Amino acid sequence: MDLAIIGSGYVGLVTGACFADVGHNVICVDNDVQKIKLLQSGDVPIYEPGLEEVIHRNVSAHRLRFTGSIREGVDDSQIIFIAVPTPQQPDGDVDLSFLARDIAAVLSDYRVIVDKSTVPVKTGEKVAESIKRYNRHGANFDVVSNPEFLREGCAVADLMHPDRIVIGAQSERAIDLMKKVYEPFMAPILVTDISSAELIKHCANSFLALKISYINAVSAICEASGADVEKVADGIGMDHRIGRDFLNAGIGYGGSCFPKDIAAFITISERLGVPFNLLKEVQRINTAQKERFLKTIRETLWVLREKRIAVWGLTFKPDTDDVRSSVAIELVADLLREGAHVVAYDPKGIQKARAVKTVAAAEFAPSALEAVSNAEALIIATEWNEFANVDLAVMKEKMRTPIVFDGRNLLDPETMRTLGFHYHSIGRASAKPG
Repeated sequence: MDLAIIGSGYVGLVTGACFADVGHNVICVDNDVQKIKLLQSGDVPIYEPGLEEVIHRNVSAHRLRFTGSIREGVDDSQIIFIAVPTPQQPDGDVDLSFLARDIAAVLSDYRVIVDKSTVPVKTGEKVAESIKRYNRHGANFDVVSNPEFLREGCAVADLMHPDRIVIGAQSERAIDLMKKVYEPFMAPILVTDISSAELIKHCANSFLALKISYINAVSAICEASGADVEKVADGIGMDHRIGRDFLNAGIGYGGSCFPKDIAAFITISERLGVPFNLLKEVQRINTAQKERFLKTIRETLWVLREKRIAVWGLTFKPDTDDVRSSVAIELVADLLREGAHVVAYDPKGIQKARAVKTVAAAEFAPSALEAVSNAEALIIATEWNEFANVDLAVMKEKMRTPIVFDGRNLLDPETMRTLGFHYHSIGRASAKPG
């Protein structure tokens, strides 16, 4: 099939590349001229495991190309996927009206317009109204909601092997075309109305965030009682009704999806007259978790001013270069505001972190071990595998004082105690040298 993807960010690039990989002809559209030039020259502007290989393979096979022209995308495609970023407005809504107008201006024949971005319920109706209003040719079209369920760091695998495919549509013609798109993926397809499809994504992300905040609230109880949050999570997770995923205690969730989606869902529920107060508590716990971690750091180091503190991790999760709404970035900014000298390292996120104004005063190290050189403490803020496999004996020798604050429970407390570290984690007993 001939498909267009409008938006060449994390969702758009992965979607376009994977659709091409199963045999569709895909044109990715973006209004960022520099990004399109990079892609056309063979460079990939984001880090996502496996993505670069998939893009190069399908560009070489002439199934994937890039353009800055919406007209080219619309004219050359049967189905147009909208995968643009959806930042919230002050009222919690998102504005796709300009994009809808751009599509409407060049729409001259039947097309399926698919909303792939995460949007508030009823957005599909607004997109349809805008296209109908501004389409000079009176062309027939259908609007479909087809939410993505991609996790940064494993987005290619998620798209190629999805748990489910949700298609929200009103016409059989659009549903049949969408089923044809997804036929190669061999995954369960759920067909719903548009509003239900839009709600599914917000509900799913909010529930996952709830699990994270739940185990983080439990971690505070574990610390107070001397219990081990990881053992508690294992016991909870063995119940098949609950499952172990997203029950990892830490310093809170971040990224481009959870904070935005939960805030949007709270606003949506209030607008509908059904306040979702449980999600407000999820937000509160998430914020409190970082503050509780910072309190431990302050109480241990006493004064942060002029102390040399190493931070491992800047991205919001491992296996990505995305630092948007990263708790690690927030921690670095908090430390800098209190006068600490922060030396940060991340395997993939340094370049994007340098562009964040709140952490511009930090020093960025070329390796994990160089970051801890002469440091009075280390903070682990992102759970990269590289950090779990570091030579701890060498690390201890390099540090001025062997104090570690593990915000992701990446290391073993008994090993750290045996090696002579002062080790603090989340929801587990603090370890002092034996």
